[in-house]
Amino acid sequence: MERIPILKMGRVLLVTIQVDMHDRLAMTLQDDLTERIVQDRAHGVLIDISSLEIVDSFMGRMIANIAGMARVLDAETVVVGMRPAVAITLVELGMTLSGVKTALNMDTAMAMLMASFADKEHFNGGSQG
Repeated sequence: MERIPILKMGRVLLVTIQVDMHDRLAMTLQDDLTERIVQDRAHGVLIDISSLEIVDSFMGRMIANIAGMARVLDAETVVVGMRPAVAITLVELGMTLSGVKTALNMDTAMAMLMASFADKEHFNGGSQG
């Protein structure tokens, strides 16, 4: 059974989607990712879609679902590498990807997550969960 690799970088899980998603692979990714968020106590998820030429409504919903599940597990999601044509398609489809932050590159995405972690730790009195 094919799977999409999930790499751990500190408190962040990195997912690079380089194949067309189908229903079973999307469900497997959602299950694997939620399991890893809990197992690794991750606070951030980076989803790299720079290899994707097309993001349809299914893929958009899958990204939004993953972000929602991550949020419930206290992890923030940032999508990286969205091509202009993909952004246009998502807007034309009426998809807003609520709860999903976007960044043009990995450096910006990591900076966003690190700032979010710092804010969260400051708000929680410096505790790290």
